[in-house]
Amino acid sequence: MNTTAPPRRGGGLRDFYEDPAVPVASGTPRSLRQARMLATALGAPGRTRRTVLDIGCGDGTAAATAAPLLTGHTIVGVDWSQDALKRARTRLPYAVRGELTGPGLPFASASVDAVLFSEVVEHLVDPDAALDEIRRILRPGGHLMLSTPNLAAWYNRGLLLAGVQPVFSEVSLRAIHGRPGREVVGHLRLYTARALREFVAAAGFEVVRLEGAPFHGVPRPLRALDRLACARPSLASILLLHARKT
Repeated sequence: MNTTAPPRRGGGLRDFYEDPAVPVASGTPRSLRQARMLATALGAPGRTRRTVLDIGCGDGTAAATAAPLLTGHTIVGVDWSQDALKRARTRLPYAVRGELTGPGLPFASASVDAVLFSEVVEHLVDPDAALDEIRRILRPGGHLMLSTPNLAAWYNRGLLLAGVQPVFSEVSLRAIHGRPGREVVGHLRLYTARALREFVAAAGFEVVRLEGAPFHGVPRPLRALDRLACARPSLASILLLHARKT
């Protein structure tokens, strides 16, 4: 799901994200919720098809899930991982290679109507440059739909008090240390609701809406509580943010 090429040091992050064993898709319910938010923002399709990029599309599952809710619009998957793109092309009519740093995305300035940015920003070495590039390709008033794990999720607050590493945070690319969970997914940055709002606004976007979403990795007995926490985004597992280019 990463779309920036970090410096390679003995394999490093680039090889990590090219590994087919690394998860590249977020949960279906979350993808649907984000797609509904975008569909509402875009409104009914007009005579001109609007272009929606799924940046960091991974295997294309999230974009394919969103497609039925975005009929009449053109959805393009973007990723720098060649392995992810091979899989994405089995689900999407359009999937292209692009990076958020270096040469940038293969799209003209002010040429895109909306960007889906699902569970990507937490993987980036330079998130500031990433939002600058997204802002470049968006038309004035264009929509950014960003989702990312919440550092201050309700259970993370309790874990920190107990001296346990928060869920979603990682200290190694080789194994999980000091926290619950088994999968290493390469998170480099984590945000609270307040930090995410401020970060996106500082990049030249107007924050329209912030919602909470549940996390599929929460143990089954606690999932009802996780869904309840979504009523207060600052406590939710996942942050769903809708912003517009100013």
